[in-house]
Amino acid sequence: MSMSASTELDEIRIIEQGVPPTRFARGWHCLGLARDYKDGKPHSVEAFGTKLVVFADSMGDIKILDAYCRHMGGDLSQGVIKGDAVACPFHDWRWDGNGKCADIPYARRVPPLARTRRWLAMEKDELIFVWHDPEGNPPAPDVTISEIRTPDAEWTEWEWKALEIDTNCREIIDNVVDMAHFYYVHYGMPTYFKNVFEGHVAIQEQRGESREDVVKWDDPEIPRLLGNRSVAAYHGPSFMTDDLVYIYDRYEVESMLINCHYPVGPDKFVLMYGISIKKTEQVPAEIAEQLMEAMIGYIGIGFEQDAEIWKNKTRIENPLLCEEDGPVYQLRRWYEQFCVDVADVTPEMVQRSEFELDTSRPVEAWKAEVAANLARQAGEEERV
Repeated sequence: MSMSASTELDEIRIIEQGVPPTRFARGWHCLGLARDYKDGKPHSVEAFGTKLVVFADSMGDIKILDAYCRHMGGDLSQGVIKGDAVACPFHDWRWDGNGKCADIPYARRVPPLARTRRWLAMEKDELIFVWHDPEGNPPAPDVTISEIRTPDAEWTEWEWKALEIDTNCREIIDNVVDMAHFYYVHYGMPTYFKNVFEGHVAIQEQRGESREDVVKWDDPEIPRLLGNRSVAAYHGPSFMTDDLVYIYDRYEVESMLINCHYPVGPDKFVLMYGISIKKTEQVPAEIAEQLMEAMIGYIGIGFEQDAEIWKNKTRIENPLLCEEDGPVYQLRRWYEQFCVDVADVTPEMVQRSEFELDTSRPVEAWKAEVAANLARQAGEEERV
């Protein structure tokens, strides 16, 4: 190899893919809507490299156990609920919500060591959460899920969707700071963008406008979407609440968007998203219900666009960034606190940090591109 070729190779940025972690993040993970688990049946959830059984006892309280029976390995999620216990389909050993074998119908007594792993469950605002900690510790008092929907208003029921994605779940976390992808992937135009990291919370504040060259409104009867305001916050490694206001030409729609996930394994996670709309004088119940159906479809398209990117991209530990790309490395440092022992959490991972991007240059470039696209589209229509 010549000296010039060697020098040129040295200057090429080489992607470092790294290895997806096999350890799953410490924190509260949402498993979905409470109503889906309160039907008197056990439910199977593959998460954290294992299988869980989720069921409600006679009082309607959610219980979560390891799915595999400690007797002979039967799958409890394929069994039935009997009283406050889930009964194994193999030999009818009955396990209560505390992880203790409560009864073996054919046995004189229950072995003293007949216990299985109980997972800490929490129900909040009609959602079910499970606590995961590789060290086996309970959550610290300040590690909580904050208020989801304000109690001083009436809201629609959750509209909820889920999809399984074959990649490591950190890919979705990077979106917290990725301002530019909203234009190229989701057809919005961020005009304001700020991140705040502190403790176990990561916040994304943004305002944006709709792209007229992509999103068309030809029917005057349909309200025209002008843009949005958003304050989204990850509470821990996997649960994001988004106070999202859609700005239409006739009214504003206040909503709560949930973006959450739980890992199935190192290279697979379940992504869930849901929306609830605040009922107001401008948006009464009947309009809120109609809007919710439309909005969950629109939001779903956005998540599917992300999933298509994740499916085809490579993992990259050393992304090459420009000034307008946001604090990617700082975000990953914040996220690292959930992937190490509590004793190894450093002050840099949890200290307060604020980053406000200057969006003037991107917006100028994007508006010019939108204008050019609209002119091209108008020319094509005239030729037709």
